Amino acid sequence: MFRQRLLQTARGAARFQSRRTLLALGGLTAGGLALNAFSQPVHAETPTGVPTHDVPTPDVKSFPNIPTRAQNLQQLKGQEFDLLIVGAGATGTGVAVDAAARGLRVAVVERDDFASGTSSRSTKLVHGGVRYLEKAVWSLDYGQYCLVKEALAERGTFLHIAPHLSDALPIMIPLYKWWQAPYFWAGTKAYDLLAAASGESMPSSYFLTKKRAMEAFPMLKDKDLVGALVYYDGQHNDARMNVTLALSAVLKGAVVANHVEVTGLQKDSGSAKGKITGATVRDMLTGEEFQVKAKGVINATGPFSDTLRKMDDQETMEIVAPSSGTHIILPGYYSPRNMGLIDPNTSDGRVVFFLPWLGNTIAGTTDAPCEVTAHPLPKEEEIDWILNEIKNYLSPDVNVRRGDVLAAWTGIRPLVKDPAAKNTESLVRNHMINVAPSGLLTIAGGKWTTYRQMAEDTVDRAIQEYNLRPTVSKESNTRRLKLIGSEGYGPTLFIQLIQQFGFETEVAQHLVESYGDRAWAVAQCCEETGKRWPVRGTRLSPLYPFLEGEVTYACKSEYAETAVDVLARRTRLAFLNAQASLEALPKVIDIMAAEKNWDQKRKDNEWHDSVTYLLSMGLPVAKGKLTRAQVESGEASKFDSKKDYALYSRSSGPEGLDNQEPKGGKKVRGGGDDRQNEEYP
Repeated sequence: MFRQRLLQTARGAARFQSRRTLLALGGLTAGGLALNAFSQPVHAETPTGVPTHDVPTPDVKSFPNIPTRAQNLQQLKGQEFDLLIVGAGATGTGVAVDAAARGLRVAVVERDDFASGTSSRSTKLVHGGVRYLEKAVWSLDYGQYCLVKEALAERGTFLHIAPHLSDALPIMIPLYKWWQAPYFWAGTKAYDLLAAASGESMPSSYFLTKKRAMEAFPMLKDKDLVGALVYYDGQHNDARMNVTLALSAVLKGAVVANHVEVTGLQKDSGSAKGKITGATVRDMLTGEEFQVKAKGVINATGPFSDTLRKMDDQETMEIVAPSSGTHIILPGYYSPRNMGLIDPNTSDGRVVFFLPWLGNTIAGTTDAPCEVTAHPLPKEEEIDWILNEIKNYLSPDVNVRRGDVLAAWTGIRPLVKDPAAKNTESLVRNHMINVAPSGLLTIAGGKWTTYRQMAEDTVDRAIQEYNLRPTVSKESNTRRLKLIGSEGYGPTLFIQLIQQFGFETEVAQHLVESYGDRAWAVAQCCEETGKRWPVRGTRLSPLYPFLEGEVTYACKSEYAETAVDVLARRTRLAFLNAQASLEALPKVIDIMAAEKNWDQKRKDNEWHDSVTYLLSMGLPVAKGKLTRAQVESGEASKFDSKKDYALYSRSSGPEGLDNQEPKGGKKVRGGGDDRQNEEYP
């Protein structure tokens, strides 16, 4: 109903061409499926008992083979590379794609997993920064203006090369004073014009009257509301994008290995003053150590950049000024499915985004100096601050509760200082490339939206510094290079999956939006349910469309090596609902154990490590003490105390239940988890 009202009432909404709207419109085209080999069709039955049309299924064997992690490790030991990239976040994998596409021999190692740090903990926006443009205008800052223009150009590239993972999202600016209307109208139109001048095409901003604004965003506080402005930015699935970049680099010839740590840097003279010729690395899963030889080493470790720089030179100046940002996840009913909101005037001057994401609502972010840690914990005061800001612009009818926080996480943004600048305390506004006397090239700073430009600049500098000879192209060719899953993607591809495999609609849409044309390969990893409908697709959690077959696929084709790799970065369950992740964890471990031949000790370690990780995603401490047997018996849905019940319960329950202390040690059962427009409680 919301989408219909928006299309009928919002000026300019006829130009809204987001992927999700196209998915709802349906159709039967193949979406440009670029494959030429087909297998026999799979017969599925619709809920009404009418057989589907026999639509041929692409032969997944026609997809290029992805070498195994073991094969990649062997390649790391057996040759000299042009570049060894340390770090496989957005920047590191982006550099790998660019370098490999130019024909360089590329190796990538990552201590943890793709997107295990900052790259999975973003606001999920692909944007130029409308607030940065405002600062540029008021400060007459031409440099800031250029940064926004560059980011807007990259926004268009982003949506082109990974259309299944990114999309246009309308974002509302509520107006509570009449003078704000012309002010923000001018700002959003300038944003539109700058995007157009950058060669990027996205729907134009538009004004909504109070009535139309309330129809588009019914949860909004209507007191003193005079109208709203709506502008467009991009949104994406950050960790899935990171995994896609890593796999795309592999398909271009890069040798990529996650869970491999650099323990030392090799130098030509054997002394601390020599030129770097490679690194000593350790396989974190087996403990094996070996050397990787390379003409140049690129430090793309984000917040941990100084750790590698000090491994090279203990006396080097630190360049990272880490800043933490906390986000929370709320149920989907907190926001419309296809409309976000920005509060540009919070109580302390920071900006808060309030955005629909994967069926839930994401809100954040905070900004505070911090220490660099692998898995920073969200602070309760930061969660409370976000909730209090939300209350300021939502209707009083919406009871904003701490118990509605399904997940919370903190990411560390690696702001950087240029050691070559006269004022070394001033922060670099964009990314920075620094080359040490040893030849260690560090790329730091920047943001997700500009990862591709950062990669291009880095490879250009590396070719110059290390005198490399690309075999394909000396210039970057990634601006139009489609990433894995994009070539055969189409907005109606999900219909074919439904007709071919008998998936639920929500599940089929999720598979297409997460894997693009590789959804065909994921589908073939999904076993039959034994039910009349859906025919295939057993869910990991009844609340979300993630499937058991995705765990199998992640193990076979996406280098998933731990349960956290699956819960947090192959699926996004840990980011959407920490408790649902805990409840799905036994199933994930068992599937991975069958794929990887884990013994009981490894399974126990996976349980411990995964629960520890979920605590950093907002899982209540009391839940982290539960054993696997307790979780499997349903204990995770109960609370040990009235305090925990009041803090974390999803609903008030029967009358008086939330006002009673548990008696006789009996636990109080909490409410369910609900998302927007779910078919189940």
